[in-house]
Amino acid sequence: MKSTVILVTGASQGIGAAIAKVFAKQLGKGARLVLMARNLAKLAAVARACERSGAKTEVFMCDVADEDMVASMTAEVLKRFGRVDVLINNAGVFEAAPFTETTVADFDRIVAANLRSAFLVTRALVPAMVARKHGDVFFMSSIAGLGAYPNSAAYCAAKFGVTGLAAVLRAETREHGVRVCCVHPGATWSPSWSGSGVAEERIMPAADVARAFWDVYRLGRNTVVEEIVLRPQRGDL
Repeated sequence: MKSTVILVTGASQGIGAAIAKVFAKQLGKGARLVLMARNLAKLAAVARACERSGAKTEVFMCDVADEDMVASMTAEVLKRFGRVDVLINNAGVFEAAPFTETTVADFDRIVAANLRSAFLVTRALVPAMVARKHGDVFFMSSIAGLGAYPNSAAYCAAKFGVTGLAAVLRAETREHGVRVCCVHPGATWSPSWSGSGVAEERIMPAADVARAFWDVYRLGRNTVVEEIVLRPQRGDL
């Protein structure tokens, strides 16, 4: 696993930052990390943490729901690194609202951030994986991509879409050496939970979810974990 190129979207905080750190820790100098998000200052802080583990890290400020920005950034990544071995589609947002109070603009924005972004980045990078007959693609779905949650129409629609997108890509690339895994976490601690009133000990730590990505990735090439569901031990979030 020398010089493995790992691209993580939504890497500036929460699970995305934790994923970057765990791959950096496990691969050390063998990791070349490409971190994308909209907040450059937070990305830089994550990059510094990864570099302390020996990983070479570059950051790209990018709205991965924007087609032109994705095309530009992925072209630059391929120019600098030559390839992407592991793509982790983590970018996304969550906002709660009753179905009848969800505006069209909010619906479109949430679907774009969670689903359109994964489609755009994957479409840009997977052809090269297929050509090399080697690659790993992770999609960050949610338990909201498996079952309905009240006050989450846009988010559930987006995450159900992510689950379906992953299944289609897996069916189309399984014969070409590309492994596709869809991850469905339950409540995971992130800045968005601050002020929620929910005790942190009831929620999974982001580091545990990130570790699951690494454990799936490190399996032999003849094995693929197609989907994985992670929930807080109490199972109520």
